Amino acid sequence: MERKTYITETEKQKCKKVADAFAELYEIENIVVLDVGRYGFVKLQYYRETEGFQDMQTFTDSREMFENLWQEWLDTKLYLLAKDASMSVMGYDEVFQCLPEEKQKELMGKKADFAKMAEMEE
Repeated sequence: MERKTYITETEKQKCKKVADAFAELYEIENIVVLDVGRYGFVKLQYYRETEGFQDMQTFTDSREMFENLWQEWLDTKLYLLAKDASMSVMGYDEVFQCLPEEKQKELMGKKADFAKMAEMEE
């Protein structure tokens, strides 16, 4: 029986770099990204002690994984800013628009930082 591989070795190495680049996300959010061998990488999210992880997503493409983790990072930062500033009823886009221009630029500049750490072209 032939074992099928779902991710190329090249993409596996790229995904590993992406996962490593977003290490700070795993510290501030209930997310973990795991290498699952020939299946690619899996993002597990929303852990509950009695039920385990509530959400799972599999990646075999480093660009898709990068964009997904970037959005998770940005949404998490906006959520934390909204919570601290009593804007919790707003959506992420609204919270972003309420931020000073300098803070908006700072947040968006992190995408380039993550891309550099992951050795990805923006």
